[in-house]
Amino acid sequence: MKILVQAGDIASWKDEAVVVNLFEGVAKPGGATGAIDAALGGPIAHAIALGDLKGKKAQTLWLRPAGKIPTKRVLVVGLGEKRGFGIDGVREAAATAAKTVRDAGVRSFATIVHGAGIGGIDPEDAGEAMAEGALLGAYSFDRFKTQREEIKGLDAMTVVEQERGRIRRITAGAERGVSIAASVNLARDLANLPSNEKTPTALAGMIQKAAREAVVKCTVLDEAKMRELGMGAVLGVARGSEQPPKFVVLEYEGRKGMKPVALVGKGITFDTGGISLKPQDGPLGPMWEMKHDMTGAAAVAATICAVARLRLKINVVALAPLTENMPGGNAQKPGDVVTAFDGKTIEVINTDAEGRLVLADALGYATKWEPQAVIDVATLTGAVVIALGRKCTGVFTNDRGLMRRLESAAKATGDRVWELPLWDDYDPLVKSDVADVRNVGGRTAGSIAGAAFLKKFVGGQPWMHLDVAGSAWVHGNEEGLQKSYYAKGASGVPVRMLVQMLRDWNRG
Repeated sequence: MKILVQAGDIASWKDEAVVVNLFEGVAKPGGATGAIDAALGGPIAHAIALGDLKGKKAQTLWLRPAGKIPTKRVLVVGLGEKRGFGIDGVREAAATAAKTVRDAGVRSFATIVHGAGIGGIDPEDAGEAMAEGALLGAYSFDRFKTQREEIKGLDAMTVVEQERGRIRRITAGAERGVSIAASVNLARDLANLPSNEKTPTALAGMIQKAAREAVVKCTVLDEAKMRELGMGAVLGVARGSEQPPKFVVLEYEGRKGMKPVALVGKGITFDTGGISLKPQDGPLGPMWEMKHDMTGAAAVAATICAVARLRLKINVVALAPLTENMPGGNAQKPGDVVTAFDGKTIEVINTDAEGRLVLADALGYATKWEPQAVIDVATLTGAVVIALGRKCTGVFTNDRGLMRRLESAAKATGDRVWELPLWDDYDPLVKSDVADVRNVGGRTAGSIAGAAFLKKFVGGQPWMHLDVAGSAWVHGNEEGLQKSYYAKGASGVPVRMLVQMLRDWNRG
């Protein structure tokens, strides 16, 4: 979908549909909504008086102009309460508009900047949120639907702005929003793909292609190179699969001489649990959903591509170890001991705790760049879903500054994060009797035990672990993320949050 910004008057704009808005509690519409209402003879005010339109968030009302104005249809979108309305409200309104227009079979629409009259909303930020919301809200994964004529999509959204002095800034923001939303939707596409379409080799190729388009350096290490480097933890997980593992290294240089920020993403392209076979319906969901156990790898690849498209003045490295976790005659067994990249030995108590094994090698390998900080992203534990549900991301860190950066970014993007403890008291959970560390603790504090394990491999660097097991996948019910810009399936979390964090990095 193209996003255009043009000067003009929405009441006289010709398009397949025009979208205006209404705050909750407004008795008489004003601004652009009022102008269209007057031109149509007052149907919006009449709907308000009847109680059919209350302006509640995501409420919509279609009107037919019948030739009174140039557009064929008018859509009114509720913004919710005016108090507290901010950038995420703009993003949600744009998403609601795009989804509603798309579902009506309309291919093109024009809209005003939602909440434009609210003080404190910067035009550039509003333009970014409009583009983000529309592109995220209109997203659907339909690659495998054969009845192509039934697929509904959007061709264009035109943001019509009456104040010419705001056009340049809204346009600049919209261009950023397009780049960010495209990267989020890349991560969604990769996570939504079935695993037969994204073996480690195939997924590495898809990431290579995205990196090439974003002008990001990409190197793919094969099994022989991983063996040479001593990545015994990744190779141990890969043993049960006929598909060879890959290790993707992405590098972006935006500022000469600056130490990079390293992003590390778990890339299990399908997770059966291995010999410790998963139940059909575990806390992470039914086994078929384990196709998205590579969400972390998709997120860090999409993030670095967005960073490159935005030309941020920062250096970033993204590492993505890719493998399947399968049972088989050669599969890793409970009780096996493997040696990670940094030389530490790991007792594998449970082969279904494989994500932390591949991350152990990747976290150790990240030290090669002497990074300012390391941030890993993983659908790591069902325990974090039990603890926090599916509405936020669990966070662990050894650095207060990193936590402040993440909380600031989350506030800007409308994401929810919650820090869980990582006290040394939990270290005995992963103490092994036969090796340096074991890959699981006991029945309690499962997500904390996972983070305590990972902490052993970061070498004392500033580090943050994002457990997105709950927030990475939207089931479409009340348990999950409720924003208008999320659809069932992969959410794309935490790409926008990481991009925002890196945008703000040099200001922190």
